Amino acid sequence: MPGRELIDAGIADGSIDTVVVAFPDMHGRPVGKRVTADFFTSHVAEHGIECCDYLLAVDVDMNPLPGYQFTNWDTGYGDVVCRPDYTTARRIPWLDGTALVICDLTDDAGAPVEVSPRQILRRQLERAAERGLRVCSATELEFFLFRDSYEEADAKGWKGLTPHTSTIEDYQLLQTAREEYILRRIRNEMLGAGIPVEFSKGEAGRGQHEVNVTYDEALVTADHHLVFKNGIKEIAAQEGRAATFMAKWTMEDVGSSCHVHTSLWDSESGDALMADASHASGLSTVGRRFLAGQLHAARELAWMAAPTVNSYRRYVPGSWAPTAVVWGEDNRTCGFRVVGHGAGRRVESRVPGADVNPYLVVAAAIAAGLYGIDHELELGDPYPRNAYEATDVPRIPSTLVEAIAGLRDSAVALEAFGPEVHHHLLNTAEQEWAACNRHVTDWELARNFERI
Repeated sequence: MPGRELIDAGIADGSIDTVVVAFPDMHGRPVGKRVTADFFTSHVAEHGIECCDYLLAVDVDMNPLPGYQFTNWDTGYGDVVCRPDYTTARRIPWLDGTALVICDLTDDAGAPVEVSPRQILRRQLERAAERGLRVCSATELEFFLFRDSYEEADAKGWKGLTPHTSTIEDYQLLQTAREEYILRRIRNEMLGAGIPVEFSKGEAGRGQHEVNVTYDEALVTADHHLVFKNGIKEIAAQEGRAATFMAKWTMEDVGSSCHVHTSLWDSESGDALMADASHASGLSTVGRRFLAGQLHAARELAWMAAPTVNSYRRYVPGSWAPTAVVWGEDNRTCGFRVVGHGAGRRVESRVPGADVNPYLVVAAAIAAGLYGIDHELELGDPYPRNAYEATDVPRIPSTLVEAIAGLRDSAVALEAFGPEVHHHLLNTAEQEWAACNRHVTDWELARNFERI
């Protein structure tokens, strides 16, 4: 049962008593309100519900940040209206009596809030549609699972945690069988929430997992990602365990990625547009330009794939995280890997980490690809060897500072997002760096307290 009818029927038969009204913040987290069934029916269902606009101008600790034009102390931090998009309505099997609907944000007059992540992605899909293109996407989230609960991890200061397994469990079935009490719940309860999970597998770290979700239209994919990531944390917590999506929780293990797959389809005929078996690259003209744009903008838009200080610790040679801005045919050492055949031909960006905002990272991929199409950029040859060892290729930014500089001067971002959104994104990045510089790390103390 789709949409509004699903919620109405559940309220009518008493199986739904709570409706989560949510939208993504700038960090890719669902925020919003839990609404009682009667109030949802009488007030929220048709008209939406108000939330403070500061939710698009805070850090992960909910501190209001300076520097935003959209909202600030001078504007008084007013309200935005959360308007349900009933195509996203679903039951949440791991929360009794609960349904969820994702909202679009508007002002009181109904005008979209352009700096909201969901609207940022919508605008890029509209730009693609103007060119006769439909964009499909998939996000591959990795995470680490721990024997500690979140409360126990907090009490330990997030140190000395015990990964759920003591050995690397990449594709291993014996080790992952011991975690099935959680992974089985994730697979099946996500299916119950309407998220099309394909499979789970152990990954290349101790206690690390990947759960794959079928590709879809790009906005649907980002919505799935929002619910999926939060749901994994909620299910893990119910089992007394913690899961983290940090890009690099420890330098002693691999990082967690969020590989982003994108492909182009004809918006009228529905035909796949990426493949051309007659060309040496296996890509069509539009496919080559789409990939060339992603390569061209990889450094400029790196922050949208790596939004935190921690993100850049993931880019370690030989760690399965890329360091080179090159493309390769099924080459996992490259920043961009082309895979699939026929209608399945697609670009996989291996640059993003698991800490991304799905709406922003997919919007960036589309914006970059459309730039390549509009400017008819030429695609170079694929990199045929170990790209970690390449000496003559551009590199993914190695620090947040470098990524901020790229975003600040980005012609691609300004052209694709416009000055209002560009400013909002840039300030979010700059405030993350400013927050980092207000802290002295344990490493600095241990290294310098006595010996300097």
